[in-house]
Amino acid sequence: MATSLVLSDLYIYPVKSLGGIRVTEAVVEPRGLRHDRRWLIVDERNQFMTQRQTAEMALLKVLPAYNGFLLTHAARPELLPLYIPFEATPERTLFVTVWDDMVFAWRGTPQADAWLSEALGRPCKLVYMSDMVMRGTDGGAVEGHVSFADAYPFLVIGQESLADLNRRLAQPVPMDRFRPNLVFSGGQPYEEETWRDFLIGDLAFRGVRPCGRCVVTTIDQATAQKSAEPLRTLAPYRTDGSKVMFGQNVTGPARGVLRVGDAVAVRSLLS
Repeated sequence: MATSLVLSDLYIYPVKSLGGIRVTEAVVEPRGLRHDRRWLIVDERNQFMTQRQTAEMALLKVLPAYNGFLLTHAARPELLPLYIPFEATPERTLFVTVWDDMVFAWRGTPQADAWLSEALGRPCKLVYMSDMVMRGTDGGAVEGHVSFADAYPFLVIGQESLADLNRRLAQPVPMDRFRPNLVFSGGQPYEEETWRDFLIGDLAFRGVRPCGRCVVTTIDQATAQKSAEPLRTLAPYRTDGSKVMFGQNVTGPARGVLRVGDAVAVRSLLS
């Protein structure tokens, strides 16, 4: 008997490649969940920084705060928490590079730049994407816009997919290795990768393609230590071409609200 599908977790990631905040409801906007990946850390050449090259970014923790969030360093308590508002102001601007995209951005504060440079041991800056920026999904291959996320506004993963993977691992991994926005319970492992059109509550979403995973999934988000897992275990049965797949990239509606507990209803499958 088929089990019902329910939205069980929602996550926003205010700063690209830093930790997420688990929320019980989230506002959906044209480029993703409100406040998701609107901030970005860039280096001295204004190139985007992620855990792919700087695993120590996993040690920068994101905590909810009024109208914003706090950054702390898990291994350096002498660095006092840094408050960042959810939105910046256009007082200082520059162009930054994310993959192949050059994006106009607003600067954060000098205090934020100094804190992050000290925390990561190299010069870096914090920048913000305003609503004026039109960055296309996956380089414009799919209609719509995206924040500083890699390519698409949303990533959905089923709890059963993680459970299936963890049954194969000597040491289970938590969901934070995969950085989803939308997590659901029920159904079969990896079924989300077959979805084309689906509803969460009364909001329509569209699956685009399974998500090819990178080395960030091998970084322990509590310690910043790297290992071969879970990519080594996933590779024999989850490889498509040269990529290991886990989760589904998704585009969505222009506006609405999602709440944990919303029903998920699949309308059509990818051909």
